[in-house]
Amino acid sequence: MAEESKETKAAEKVYSDAEIVAKLEKDLPHWRYENGWIRRKYKTHSWKATLMVINTIGHLAEAAWHHPDLKASYAWVEVLLMNHAAKGITDKDFELAAKIESVVQWQPGQETGSLEGTPQTDQRFAYIKYEN
Repeated sequence: MAEESKETKAAEKVYSDAEIVAKLEKDLPHWRYENGWIRRKYKTHSWKATLMVINTIGHLAEAAWHHPDLKASYAWVEVLLMNHAAKGITDKDFELAAKIESVVQWQPGQETGSLEGTPQTDQRFAYIKYEN
């Protein structure tokens, strides 16, 4: 058989609590480990921005075929990741968290390029409450 099915892959490494905390501190400092999940809350300026963040995360999760739990309110979205099949935190969780972080926190206006980014000083257009 030329292609190995996902069901026959070797068991994924499930990280220990100490490994998870160390990896988050090193690679994803705005994320935390709590109650078996790695999680991150993104603050927004409005419901419209919250929905855009949710849709962005939905796209990334579907493309990765690894789906987080989401909690949301008017001006925030919380992402919770845990590999249900492995019953713990695996590389899938860290990789998707890193991709979500890089896309949601992207600030083109802070880069050297022609994209100016969303005006943060005008509340009519403010979008994400960025954490640097």
